[in-house]
Amino acid sequence: MPVKDVDGYEVEFTGELLEGTGLWGAYVSIYAPSANPMHMTKVYPKHRVSADLKLPDQPAAEAEAERAADVILKELRA
Repeated sequence: MPVKDVDGYEVEFTGELLEGTGLWGAYVSIYAPSANPMHMTKVYPKHRVSADLKLPDQPAAEAEAERAADVILKELRA
């Protein structure tokens, strides 16, 4: 699962095979620092993004998840 640090947020984005199909879905979860330095606060639980979009392979799903994560982060910072 790829992880990226963006402005203090930890962003996990992944592609997962959709059950019963040969296609992939894009998933994102986002964490922010908490008062305890050993833990992160989940601000966006793992969620399938672009739910109507089914992608042909894992790299395409991960790219879509990363794109969606950028949009979600903009909304969180607003």
